[in-house]
Amino acid sequence: MTGRSAGKTPVERLLSAIGYPERMSDAAVAFTLRVDGAEVVAEEMKGRLVLSHALTDDESLLPTLATYAAGRMLREEATLAYGDAQAFLWQDAPADADSHELLRLFETFMDSCDWWRIRVDALRGGGAVEASVPETMMIRP
Repeated sequence: MTGRSAGKTPVERLLSAIGYPERMSDAAVAFTLRVDGAEVVAEEMKGRLVLSHALTDDESLLPTLATYAAGRMLREEATLAYGDAQAFLWQDAPADADSHELLRLFETFMDSCDWWRIRVDALRGGGAVEASVPETMMIRP
């Protein structure tokens, strides 16, 4: 047997890999997880397991968030996107990933979500997030 558990969907295997306490309906291909007060959607799409998290529906924050995106792409696999009138973060893995890969996907995605939520919260509060490197060293689109 490969890394796949017999008969389980990729979403079910993700929930099992991270020890998520809630059960989902049998053979479901999408599920909303509630983690640290945030919602993360896990869904199977075209042979991939995709995690996504809505960041904000405030379009005025998009230009500033976009300035962070290029540099973050160098550090993480999560991607900032815009659709359905909201900015969101997403990351994926093959649907046949094993338990270790699924756990790693979830952990790295949640780390990315934390980083982006801090920036969105700071922008909503009107305060700027201090850059940890000089402005001249930052990669901007």
